[in-house]
Amino acid sequence: MNTDTLGIGAIGAGGFGLFALQQFLQIPGVKLVGIAGTLREAALAMSRRFGVPDLVDLDALLASPEVDLVYIATPPFLHYPQARAALLAGKHVLCEKPLAMTVEQADDLLALARERDLLCVANLMQRYNPLYEATRDLVASGVLGACLHGWFENYASDEGLGPDHWFWDREKSGGIFIEHGVHFFDLFEGWLGAGTVVAAQRVLRPGSGIEEQVQGTVRHASGPLVNHYHGFTQPSRLDRQEFRLLFEHGEITLEEWVPVRARIRAAVDEAQTRTLMALFPGSRLDVLKTYGGRDRAARGRFKEIDIYQQIEMQHALGEDKQRRYCELLRSLFADQVAWVRDRSHARKITERNGRDSVAMADMATRLATA
Repeated sequence: MNTDTLGIGAIGAGGFGLFALQQFLQIPGVKLVGIAGTLREAALAMSRRFGVPDLVDLDALLASPEVDLVYIATPPFLHYPQARAALLAGKHVLCEKPLAMTVEQADDLLALARERDLLCVANLMQRYNPLYEATRDLVASGVLGACLHGWFENYASDEGLGPDHWFWDREKSGGIFIEHGVHFFDLFEGWLGAGTVVAAQRVLRPGSGIEEQVQGTVRHASGPLVNHYHGFTQPSRLDRQEFRLLFEHGEITLEEWVPVRARIRAAVDEAQTRTLMALFPGSRLDVLKTYGGRDRAARGRFKEIDIYQQIEMQHALGEDKQRRYCELLRSLFADQVAWVRDRSHARKITERNGRDSVAMADMATRLATA
């Protein structure tokens, strides 16, 4: 590899590939040297945007000595064979989620990457979000007591997913848990520790038999059960997502699938209020009730709790989701490029995240279809 310039070869020249590459190529010392794709309008538009004169086939891209890293933005059923071919050709790999369709495929890729000292990561960019980090620190601080339960509710649009779209074909997408759920399995593992899927169900759309809704329950090593719901049923204008974590004397709610806003409701003392404001700087603090004297004493889970006030905090009001998404893509790519150049660099997302999120999604899919 040229240590000064990292050459990227893109596989899958579609709308999302174009969006992501526009972020990756802002990282210093990176350039696009080739695109493998079919001669369809999205691919031609991508080649025009980046000034790449010729679209090549996969074999030609992997054989190019200019390509150091392969970015894969194809449908999920192609991720494993294309990532494997890239690793065998000596190329680093950054793959859109999921890393593979099964845990066995993911394990094979990781073994090959270790053997050849190559990058092989999935684009699980959620952990680069400052709100992810603030929520992780909230859990770790214990300021609201132990985390007891979690929810993720994804009321997603299917307006852009026509009946013939590959998303509905489980042979191509792997199903909702694998195609989409991996982001959120990984996110909650970052907050609550390793998780095991203990139950899962799915709903088929009447008259078509396609999988349109799934839900699963994960038990995390730190104790909480977390419910994950994904439904692809909404007009796009009703698309919304919500994360919630319940604690012993409070809760946090995050909004949007790339979280950009947080709301905290809690019953806390003076020192705990100060800690929360330090964890979420710049928040608006509303004091809903105050307590004095004997009214400060409360109990929950057989524990004595000292409560000075009930509060509601609003954090990152008006934050733009699309702008945050761009930031996360740049942060993830910069982190991975740093490791490519210096193996001592500690990454926020590693090969293990891609593998473990697929393992959880694979188990949820098996339980839902048993």
